[in-house]
Amino acid sequence: MSDDIPTPQDTPGADDVPTPMDMPQADATSSPSFEAVLHDVPLVVSVELGRVTMNLREVAQRLGPGSVIALNKAAGDTLDIRVNDRLVARGEAVAIGERCGIRIVEIVGAAEADRA
Repeated sequence: MSDDIPTPQDTPGADDVPTPMDMPQADATSSPSFEAVLHDVPLVVSVELGRVTMNLREVAQRLGPGSVIALNKAAGDTLDIRVNDRLVARGEAVAIGERCGIRIVEIVGAAEADRA
């Protein structure tokens, strides 16, 4: 029965199939770089100021114009910076004229990002 199964040597054209070593290598002048290909991939960057858990009753009673909600972070704590919901860095809030910004103070390692 094993005689009925064709081997690569028995398959017509098997010698014509390129191996990875036969494949042409990318030339830096002929094709865009990996970085250039990914240049336009959209990412969502977010900065988390803090969190709070509230039940529906608290939301109904406490949220309205002028409401102030206390968050779980103290003033001056570093803020989490996330790219596509993955923690990548921490920073501090800064004022840039009339706008808000974030100054990066720490890049988070992969092990810590996986835990967060």
